Amino acid sequence: MTETIYVRGEGGAIFTMDLPLPEGIQQRYDSGLLQRVHSDGSPWHAASAPHPTPAGPNGEQEDESPAPAADRPGVNASKADWIAYVVRSGRMSAEDAANFTKADLIDLMS
Repeated sequence: MTETIYVRGEGGAIFTMDLPLPEGIQQRYDSGLLQRVHSDGSPWHAASAPHPTPAGPNGEQEDESPAPAADRPGVNASKADWIAYVVRSGRMSAEDAANFTKADLIDLMS
Protein backbone atom coordinates (compact mmCIF):
# COMPACT_ATOMS: atom_id res chain seq x y z
CA MET A 1 0.00 0.00 0.00
CA THR A 2 1.30 3.44 -0.90
CA GLU A 3 1.78 6.10 1.77
CA THR A 4 0.19 9.47 1.05
CA ILE A 5 1.67 12.74 2.32
CA TYR A 6 0.73 16.41 1.96
CA VAL A 7 3.21 19.03 0.80
CA ARG A 8 3.02 22.81 0.58
CA GLY A 9 4.30 24.01 -2.79
CA GLU A 10 6.32 27.12 -3.52
CA GLY A 11 3.09 29.09 -4.06
CA GLY A 12 1.58 27.96 -0.75
CA ALA A 13 -0.93 25.44 -2.15
CA ILE A 14 -1.29 22.05 -0.42
CA PHE A 15 -0.80 18.99 -2.64
CA THR A 16 -1.52 15.32 -1.93
CA MET A 17 1.41 13.16 -3.02
CA ASP A 18 2.02 9.41 -2.98
CA LEU A 19 5.39 8.06 -1.90
CA PRO A 20 7.87 7.58 -3.38
CA LEU A 21 7.89 11.08 -4.80
CA PRO A 22 8.80 11.57 -8.48
CA GLU A 23 12.48 12.49 -8.93
CA GLY A 24 11.90 16.18 -9.74
CA ILE A 25 9.50 16.62 -6.82
CA GLN A 26 11.92 14.77 -4.50
CA GLN A 27 14.74 17.13 -5.50
CA ARG A 28 12.56 20.18 -4.73
CA TYR A 29 11.53 18.61 -1.41
CA ASP A 30 15.15 17.84 -0.48
CA SER A 31 16.23 21.39 -1.31
CA GLY A 32 13.50 22.81 0.94
CA LEU A 33 11.31 24.31 -1.76
CA LEU A 34 8.46 21.98 -0.77
CA GLN A 35 7.46 21.47 2.86
CA ARG A 36 5.62 18.49 4.32
CA VAL A 37 2.44 19.50 6.16
CA HIS A 38 -0.74 17.97 7.55
CA SER A 39 -3.83 17.95 5.31
CA ASP A 40 -5.01 21.19 6.95
CA GLY A 41 -1.69 22.91 6.18
CA SER A 42 -0.35 22.86 9.73
CA PRO A 43 3.38 22.05 10.08
CA TRP A 44 4.21 18.36 10.02
CA HIS A 45 6.68 17.03 12.56
CA ALA A 46 7.93 13.45 12.54
CA ALA A 47 7.57 13.53 16.31
CA SER A 48 3.88 14.50 16.07
CA ALA A 49 2.89 10.95 15.22
CA PRO A 50 2.55 8.83 18.36
CA HIS A 51 5.19 6.13 18.61
CA PRO A 52 4.60 3.35 21.12
CA THR A 53 7.47 2.74 23.49
CA PRO A 54 8.20 -0.75 24.74
CA ALA A 55 7.10 -1.58 28.26
CA GLY A 56 9.78 -2.12 30.89
CA PRO A 57 10.03 -5.18 33.11
CA ASN A 58 7.40 -3.76 35.54
CA GLY A 59 4.98 -2.96 32.71
CA GLU A 60 5.94 0.74 32.79
CA GLN A 61 6.82 2.69 29.69
CA GLU A 62 10.57 3.10 29.25
CA ASP A 63 11.85 6.57 28.47
CA GLU A 64 13.96 6.27 25.35
CA SER A 65 15.91 9.14 23.84
CA PRO A 66 15.34 9.42 20.12
CA ALA A 67 18.22 8.26 17.96
CA PRO A 68 19.87 10.93 15.83
CA ALA A 69 18.38 11.21 12.36
CA ALA A 70 20.22 9.16 9.77
CA ASP A 71 20.01 11.99 7.23
CA ARG A 72 21.42 14.63 9.61
CA PRO A 73 24.22 16.53 7.86
CA GLY A 74 27.69 16.56 9.34
CA VAL A 75 29.02 19.65 11.08
CA ASN A 76 31.21 20.35 8.05
CA ALA A 77 28.25 20.15 5.63
CA SER A 78 27.23 23.28 3.77
CA LYS A 79 24.65 25.72 5.10
CA ALA A 80 22.36 24.68 2.23
CA ASP A 81 22.46 21.08 3.48
CA TRP A 82 21.52 22.28 6.96
CA ILE A 83 18.69 24.42 5.61
CA ALA A 84 17.30 21.43 3.71
CA TYR A 85 17.57 19.29 6.87
CA VAL A 86 15.72 21.87 8.99
CA VAL A 87 12.99 22.16 6.36
CA ARG A 88 12.61 18.36 6.13
CA SER A 89 12.23 18.25 9.91
CA GLY A 90 9.28 20.64 9.60
CA ARG A 91 10.78 23.20 11.98
CA MET A 92 10.57 26.14 9.54
CA SER A 93 10.46 27.14 5.90
CA ALA A 94 13.54 27.45 3.72
CA GLU A 95 13.12 31.23 3.65
CA ASP A 96 13.10 31.45 7.46
CA ALA A 97 16.01 29.00 7.84
CA ALA A 98 18.11 31.05 5.41
CA ASN A 99 17.99 33.94 7.90
CA PHE A 100 19.91 31.88 10.47
CA THR A 101 23.63 31.16 10.51
CA LYS A 102 24.80 27.60 9.98
CA ALA A 103 25.83 27.45 13.66
CA ASP A 104 22.31 28.56 14.69
CA LEU A 105 20.76 25.84 12.53
CA ILE A 106 23.02 23.21 14.10
CA ASP A 107 22.10 24.42 17.59
CA LEU A 108 18.42 24.43 16.69
CA MET A 109 18.55 20.79 15.63
CA SER A 110 20.60 19.62 18.61
